[in-house]
Amino acid sequence: MPLWTGRFKKSLDKQTNDFNASIPFDCRMAAEDIAGSVAHVTMLGKQGILDKAESEKIAKTLKEIAADLQNGALEIDMTAEDIHTFVEAELTRRIGDSGKRLHTARSRNDQVALDLRLYLLKQADLIDAAILRFLRVIADKAEATADFVMPGYTHMQRAQPVTFGHHLLAYAAMLERDRDRLADCKKRMAVSPLGSGALAGTTYPLDRAYAAELLGLSGVSDNSLDGVSDRDYVLELLSCLSILMVHLSRFAEEVILWCSWEFKFVELDDAFSTGSSIMPQKKNPDIAELVRGKSGRVFGDLVTLLTVMKGIPLAYNKDMQEDKEAVFDAVDTVLLCLDTFSPMLETATVLRENLRKAAAAGFINATDCADYLVGKGLPFRDAYKCTGELVALCIDRGLTLETLPLEDYRKVCELFDEGVFDAIDLDACVQRRTVKGGPAPECVRREIAALRKRIEN
Repeated sequence: MPLWTGRFKKSLDKQTNDFNASIPFDCRMAAEDIAGSVAHVTMLGKQGILDKAESEKIAKTLKEIAADLQNGALEIDMTAEDIHTFVEAELTRRIGDSGKRLHTARSRNDQVALDLRLYLLKQADLIDAAILRFLRVIADKAEATADFVMPGYTHMQRAQPVTFGHHLLAYAAMLERDRDRLADCKKRMAVSPLGSGALAGTTYPLDRAYAAELLGLSGVSDNSLDGVSDRDYVLELLSCLSILMVHLSRFAEEVILWCSWEFKFVELDDAFSTGSSIMPQKKNPDIAELVRGKSGRVFGDLVTLLTVMKGIPLAYNKDMQEDKEAVFDAVDTVLLCLDTFSPMLETATVLRENLRKAAAAGFINATDCADYLVGKGLPFRDAYKCTGELVALCIDRGLTLETLPLEDYRKVCELFDEGVFDAIDLDACVQRRTVKGGPAPECVRREIAALRKRIEN
């Protein structure tokens, strides 16, 4: 039976009831709904709003309902309007009219706002744990490839020498900022709206701070209208997840490129690849492609809720029921992508020789050649011009800077001597880049050690 009977003389049209119902998706907040109710009714008993013995009986029965749901002894009635209705109905079925006192000094508006905050705090922790698992995989793979020289790219053109480990740590840096954003988002999420009522609070002498403390929340909302009509914590979480998916999508795109025959930097394990129904030679990076594709799904969830919220006057409106499916989908998608990407990267084989061949063929040591002349006293712009002429000469002759004879170097600039070949050696080019954050293997290994320390802390 709906919670709002009394005012209405007719039952709700069945199709309209199905359209209005939220239990198909808010049923996943059962544990949070019960936890919020236990805190609420405990506070009511403490304040003398309910008899202490009755309050304790309600709390005890609610915990029994939670346990029965957890172990499968009780199933959620999917014909109920929402999870709040189901829990209250089951409570009343077990203890009679006392169960009807649970809703004293509370509205579904502050109840659902609380449930969603509690649920998303847990999900944010799960996502953070999944990011940590991914970071450990990246740290291990980066350590194993800290001295694998490869070309770094700008404009998808070979640019300067880096190492594969250094490249991976760029994604680790992005993911660490994603963790920071999640942690910051949780600070604003961990606020209790309970006590806001439908929109105007209540005349009962509630101890809102006590209920929030029981739930492990840091405080209470300052304004009752805001407490029930605010969803910016959901928007903020969706924004954090969208940025995270941008990072995963970029990483996935690189994996896809690296697996192609045009690059062939990485070989994915068979367990994380698929084949073709018609082309027997194919080994497709479908997992990475799906991660790249699912990013759009999370972006869409953010846009959905932004659109829902943009024109809603205070306080609660039924439009806001659309928040849950969007954020639940985003959370599920992000967790699935993280938990699939981690083992895919962990089991991938990095093809060191192919990385080195690509590095040798793209004139990525040209900047080091120019820097060599700067070290001889030539202004950088003049050194840049000389090196550009040398690259053009190599292209005409089908040579590289390493194979171009010294006499040709000297025709362009007399400052060149045999030392230039040490200067443009790819390993030396990388090893000299020891500035903090650089690709020198010693820098990469230091950063890996620092990363591991941050992970464990």
